[in-house]
Amino acid sequence: MLLTNILKLILTRRWNPFIFYKPQKEVELKYNSGEIGLYIHIPFCKSICSFCPYFKVLYNEDLANFFINALIKEIKIVSERYPKKITSIYFGGGTPALLIEKLGNVVTEIRNSFDVENNFAIELHPDNLENEILSQLKENGFNMISIGVQSFSENCLKNLGRDKENIEEKLERVRKFQFDVVDVDLIFGIPGQTEDDLEYDFDKAVELGATQISTYPFIDFSYSKNKNKPLGRSQKKKMLNRLSEVSEKNNFERTSVWTFAKKGSSKYSSVTRDSFIGLGPSAASLADNFFKVNTFSVEEYIKSIEMGKNPTCLVMKFDFRTRAAYWLFWSCYNIEINSDSFNELFNETLAEKYSWELKILEKLRFLEKYPTGYRLTERGAYYFHLVEQKYTHQYIDKTWRMALENPWPEKIELY
Repeated sequence: MLLTNILKLILTRRWNPFIFYKPQKEVELKYNSGEIGLYIHIPFCKSICSFCPYFKVLYNEDLANFFINALIKEIKIVSERYPKKITSIYFGGGTPALLIEKLGNVVTEIRNSFDVENNFAIELHPDNLENEILSQLKENGFNMISIGVQSFSENCLKNLGRDKENIEEKLERVRKFQFDVVDVDLIFGIPGQTEDDLEYDFDKAVELGATQISTYPFIDFSYSKNKNKPLGRSQKKKMLNRLSEVSEKNNFERTSVWTFAKKGSSKYSSVTRDSFIGLGPSAASLADNFFKVNTFSVEEYIKSIEMGKNPTCLVMKFDFRTRAAYWLFWSCYNIEINSDSFNELFNETLAEKYSWELKILEKLRFLEKYPTGYRLTERGAYYFHLVEQKYTHQYIDKTWRMALENPWPEKIELY
């Protein structure tokens, strides 16, 4: 907690907490960036994994039908208010492919409502890797997929509450569909996991056609019902070091603190971009002037849309320092702090606004200069890994827990 408070003070020049509040009226989001992503949250799952912190509910066909109708209405409403040009689409969850028969209607509405320039991406459960589902995804224009494998080790999966279920065979099936990006999600720090287990998982993912491997530390959220707790800091540090070694061995490169991609391949990410619009329950939107979050309730989301009301439950107003701190945080997560991107988004010069901070980080060997700005060193990436976990516990955990407890919270203060 001390670490995140010090960083907040340095970057935002404030002791006061970040405050999310319940909006009394619609807030007008402003977007100056030319790179705007669209995130669609599909909250349904066949079963609930305790290790997953994201908002999800058990699949119910009637509720899913009402949800899809509401989602299409929200797409129409949002497209009339905000920029038409969208550079990427990301379907997350939940398990979006559970609604595969209805996703075509959603994609059609997106294409009719927005000017989509680039990638269509979607998260998949290993159970979704069936020929019919993969064919429909290709037909609907999805060119990037992310598969929640978590581990190829039967013991590790058992400690996560998952079954192995012929994952290798299912991944082999993906090859013939020739997606531009095949991301495989792995978790490290699972109870009972060893460095050798993690290296095996990485090698196996590469062998089975992964072009990108996202490796996330096992984090125990306060509202999760994990029977087993994550491994300690020193063990996770050894695992991160092993990931760096095994990625280089496989001709992969680090593209974020926890992500490695095949050299020369396209990169896949969800909301790690300068600006995005979120649709669906629990989805967040990042604009120049506000950060806003939709209600964490499928029923309340549907009810709001049907009544012509805004499904937003929380907003945080940005001042320059807070918005810039958010940008810097996620730029560090993506390894690169791009000076031109900062200048374009804020009409300010990065070197002038953060002159002494950047110099100190260079002296500490956390950053090194690049032609485009700065990049995190291996040392910097490790320490940011620690910061990211503290941030998750201090800010994200509290916000999501309170939003789950009350679909319309009055205020959340984040110290």
